[in-house]
Amino acid sequence: MKKNLSVLAYINILFTFVLSLLIVAIILFIAWDKERMKSDEMNRYKLIANNLLSSSFINSSEDEIQKFYETFYIHPVILNENKELILQKGKVIFKENYSSGNMQMLALGKAEYIYLSKQGYDLLLEDTKPDNIASSIIFLISFVIALLFAFLYIAIIKKLAPLKSLHKQIAQFASGDMEIKITHKSDDEIGAIAKSFDDAIEYIRKLLASKNLFMRNMMHELKTPITKGRIAVEMIEDGKNKMVLIGAFERMNQLISELAHVERLSTQQFQPQLKNEKISSIIAKSQKMLLCDKSQIVIKGSEERVISTDANLLALALKNLIDNAIKYSKEHQAIINVRLDSIQIISKGEPLKHSLKYYLEPFTQENKQNSGFGLGLYIVNNVAKRLGYALYYRHENENNIFELLGVK
Repeated sequence: MKKNLSVLAYINILFTFVLSLLIVAIILFIAWDKERMKSDEMNRYKLIANNLLSSSFINSSEDEIQKFYETFYIHPVILNENKELILQKGKVIFKENYSSGNMQMLALGKAEYIYLSKQGYDLLLEDTKPDNIASSIIFLISFVIALLFAFLYIAIIKKLAPLKSLHKQIAQFASGDMEIKITHKSDDEIGAIAKSFDDAIEYIRKLLASKNLFMRNMMHELKTPITKGRIAVEMIEDGKNKMVLIGAFERMNQLISELAHVERLSTQQFQPQLKNEKISSIIAKSQKMLLCDKSQIVIKGSEERVISTDANLLALALKNLIDNAIKYSKEHQAIINVRLDSIQIISKGEPLKHSLKYYLEPFTQENKQNSGFGLGLYIVNNVAKRLGYALYYRHENENNIFELLGVK
């Protein structure tokens, strides 16, 4: 099953992707702008060279020459010492030959120069054109965009921060902390969700308290008349009616006991007491709880193996599985097969009419005419979950096989 991304992870990936695209776009734009500037600069130098090497320019007036220099941001290097230093030390970064003469572009330090020569004529010009501020503007815009991205990211993460706290508090409630209080400081959608959860938790808390009170009061109120009735029955002379009454009272006692187990297992705070115990002693506890004939149970496998578990809980689960196996078996016999990682309860009989999930609900039975209350497999499944086991069922070779997997 594909795991969905968390909201925070999704936002991180989205921002990283968009920021990466933006950085790539800026880098490509800067590279393109540099190439464009270089091309424009070469065309400018060629235009200057063509004009200055032409015969018409040499014969131009002083004012025209000065105006040309100002238009193209250049001025001649007059001192011969400077000219010699630049020509000797300068690095030639570009040169081109024309029919009217030669042009070289030199660089010395940060300054750039144009050297023009033709027969009987040479001229060294310094390029005084201001630096192009386009790159600076691009860097400034990039910096502003980065700041806006950072501000937007921080704002979104800060807005979603209460979700993490809300998740933690809900997880605490799910783990059994019934006293948890869901905080909701803001009035936005997240605050509304938190308030709704808080209201739901309060409602569930009241329902559980009401249910527990009802169950305890009901079991307490039933115990007294049942006990009195059981004592009264003992005073009746032996006979068929006495046995019927005793059976009825015993069934009511059994129902109360089953309901007590259900309430205990359904409590979130309940934790199993794990200890090392032999499987044989756990099976013996199950037999004692069941009060069945030992001949109805056949044990196979490594029953002397020691496992870490809650012996009372596992004995209760096995008791219910054995009871169902004997009750619905054609031979009224159950086989307990102890394997390396599981315990199987096997009995010969017809397959279940419904899927196992149907019988894991409370008060469901294969046949309503049978004795019992339909709580057996519900209790077994809850015990299995508490102990970290899994309950499985299959029908194989005319045998119903219930298996508690994970018993190590």
